[in-house]
Amino acid sequence: LLCFFFSSRNSAKLVAPLGCLVSRQKHTLPDLPYDYAALEPHINAEIMQLHHSKHHATYVNNLNVTEEKYQEALAKGDVTTQVSLQPALKFNGGGHINHSIFWTNLSPNGGGEPKGELMEAIKRDFGSFAKFKEKLTAVSVGVQGSGWGWLGYNKEQGRLQIAACANQDPLQGTTGLIPLLGIDVWEHAYYLQYKNVRPDYLKAIWNVINWENVSSRYATCKK
Repeated sequence: LLCFFFSSRNSAKLVAPLGCLVSRQKHTLPDLPYDYAALEPHINAEIMQLHHSKHHATYVNNLNVTEEKYQEALAKGDVTTQVSLQPALKFNGGGHINHSIFWTNLSPNGGGEPKGELMEAIKRDFGSFAKFKEKLTAVSVGVQGSGWGWLGYNKEQGRLQIAACANQDPLQGTTGLIPLLGIDVWEHAYYLQYKNVRPDYLKAIWNVINWENVSSRYATCKK
């Protein structure tokens, strides 16, 4: 028999039939591609430090613990425990996936508007960049409680779509859309600076959107 295992890079690898017992590579907290203060004044250093080194780190740690428990249950054939661990896998796995995308979606040299194929697709699917920006902002403002606003790519239909996800639900795993741009609207992403005024945070974040990263994701998922 041959079996697959998944590394922290989410790439499937074929392994030899050693009872399908392979060592799992632990997930790690990715480094930010910029300093904590690099996004000021739009997102301050204190928020970025807490968000990255505390919140994201907690998702990573809890994901590793949950996966270890899941592997143990899998080895024992304990289906009840496997099922009971699904919410923790979804929450912490989603938190890790979402934030790993979020950090790269932001840049101190961001803002403005995208160019090239992404801009053409935005105009095609939303009418104009202004309409797209308004719609994604409105969807993100409207998330009840905690969650994310997303620009995703519907590969089946070949078009861009806007969606909201609750809590840390990952976009692709719950909607099938490939994530291009995610906006974190959990209070920990903005409260220390913007208090409970989410619209002010959403207005500011457009100044640090890394359109090169979003465009690169779009080009990759179209292949």
